[in-house]
Amino acid sequence: MTPDAEAEAPHLDFQGTTPYEDYVQASVLTHLQHPLSDDPGEMVFLVTTQVMELWFTVIVHEWHTAAQALREDDLPTAMAALKRSTYELESLNSSWKPLAHLTPGQFNAYRSALGDGSGFQSAMYRRMEFLLGEKSASMLVPHRGAPRVHAELEKALTEPSLYDEVLRFLARRGFAVPAAVLERDPALRYAPDPEVERVWQEIYSGPGPREDELTRLGEALTEVAELVWRWRNDHLVATRRAMGAKTGTGGSAGVAWLEKRATKNVFPELWTARSHV
Repeated sequence: MTPDAEAEAPHLDFQGTTPYEDYVQASVLTHLQHPLSDDPGEMVFLVTTQVMELWFTVIVHEWHTAAQALREDDLPTAMAALKRSTYELESLNSSWKPLAHLTPGQFNAYRSALGDGSGFQSAMYRRMEFLLGEKSASMLVPHRGAPRVHAELEKALTEPSLYDEVLRFLARRGFAVPAAVLERDPALRYAPDPEVERVWQEIYSGPGPREDELTRLGEALTEVAELVWRWRNDHLVATRRAMGAKTGTGGSAGVAWLEKRATKNVFPELWTARSHV
């Protein structure tokens, strides 16, 4: 090999594992799959579900970053985190593609391997929902047997949601967010408030630079909300195709339960205020 060729060749000789492996831990990730049936489709289902869990983790990180930045009145950092999360939500939603056309027969081939397992038992997805204001203490119950996970969820339940931090930020900017909203118990599910709707109406109607900046915040949140709605609807459609109206694997009402979830708007006043602008 010529000296020039040697200079162009990648470094191949390492004393232990490669730096890539040390950083990414690919061998850990690629050995976490343990199918419980002989059906080849189960591997697709298992890996896709694990990929979803990784996207949940990234999105929770982004929304925590945005919430912390808003607490510190750092709108640019919050906006950057929200924007990144929209790309990640798009990738998360694309994860349904390998599962979106399962026939009942294909799903039934390995459904018994799930036992009582169900996506609503995902602790990281629950943290996503809590950050969106969808709080429910009952959702901690499935995790009582895992003390670390239960403690993390309990903390997430009692902390302000991302939307709580948005409304506190708007109040510090001089908008009339009601004290009852600002001082509400963050462990309870967020309920729409007409005064908050009027705040967003004022922001979207305002001609000034302050309103322009906050309209961009509102649109970033609306993009997040729309992608969450699409996630829920894609979940509904995939489940309806795979199992119809049968009871869900975790004992839920299956499609009926997902239909109810799909009707709920995230950041509700951002949607209703548009009717008054």
